[in-house]
Amino acid sequence: MNETSAVSTGALTSESLLAADSQVTGYLTFNLSAEEYGLDILKVQEIKRYEMLARLPDAASYVKGVFNLRGKIVPVVDMRVRFNLANVEYGEFTVMIILNVADRTFGIVVDGVSDVIQLTPEQIQRPPDMGASSASQFITGIGTLDNRTLILMDIEKLISAAHTALIDVHAQPVH
Repeated sequence: MNETSAVSTGALTSESLLAADSQVTGYLTFNLSAEEYGLDILKVQEIKRYEMLARLPDAASYVKGVFNLRGKIVPVVDMRVRFNLANVEYGEFTVMIILNVADRTFGIVVDGVSDVIQLTPEQIQRPPDMGASSASQFITGIGTLDNRTLILMDIEKLISAAHTALIDVHAQPVH
């Protein structure tokens, strides 16, 4: 079957497949407490086992510290602390997701990574209005896949806020 007959019979061509794929977004899913979250897979550099971090003096409570990643100092945000979730515990599944956002490398600590999924725009709904809660400013939508409900994160806003907190700490004069 040639390309012309494929189009006339309704068969998908490579061009139509590419157009359909452009509507699909990949998400890395992770757990915090009993909830499942997702973030744009294109922002993920790597996933590392949680390790002890060097704590920065006077840093915001959710800035867990920094570590050396192949010669680069990487700040790490603890997502449980950032979202005011109770019982911050580190176990065998606790990991750091290393992200590249706006030419910055940051890490986030999460309870565990689930998988990589793809969602179409039809599977994503606007988040409900939750007022001015600190966590709501980082939510881009609610995704549904089979029986799963995913809270989709705007990791750029989260990292920007964490970066601002780090700058504020280091800009303060030492007494």
